[in-house]
Amino acid sequence: MNLTIIVNDPPYGSEKPWNAMRLASTASTELGMKVRLFLMGDSVSAAKRGQRTPEGFYNMEKMLQALIQRGVELKVCGTCINARGLDPSELVEGVEKGSMKMLAEWIKDSDRVVSF
Repeated sequence: MNLTIIVNDPPYGSEKPWNAMRLASTASTELGMKVRLFLMGDSVSAAKRGQRTPEGFYNMEKMLQALIQRGVELKVCGTCINARGLDPSELVEGVEKGSMKMLAEWIKDSDRVVSF
C-alpha cells in the first residue's frame, strides 16, 4: 500500500508535524507501507538542517533523518522554501525540493493520503 502524508504546520508549537512523522515511521517500519512525506507551508522549516530544538520538543532533523533511513521519500514544496528564503543546500540530507505537480502525482499513485 502507498501512503502519502502532507504536513502544513510549523515544526514547533504544534504536535501535528511530530504526529505525522510518527505515523510515517509506523506505517513504513511496522506495516511495510511505501510512505512519502511532503512538507509544505510553514512545515518546510522542519527540514532546515542544524536547527536548535526548543525545550520540550522533539528534534525534527533527527526524526527526518530516521525516516529517510527507513526508506521514506521526503520532499519539500519548492515554492514554500523559496518564500521562506531557504535554499535547498540548507535542507537535511536526503530531503529534496518538490513541486505541486510532483505532489499531485504522488496523490494519484497513492492508496491513501493523510494531511496534517
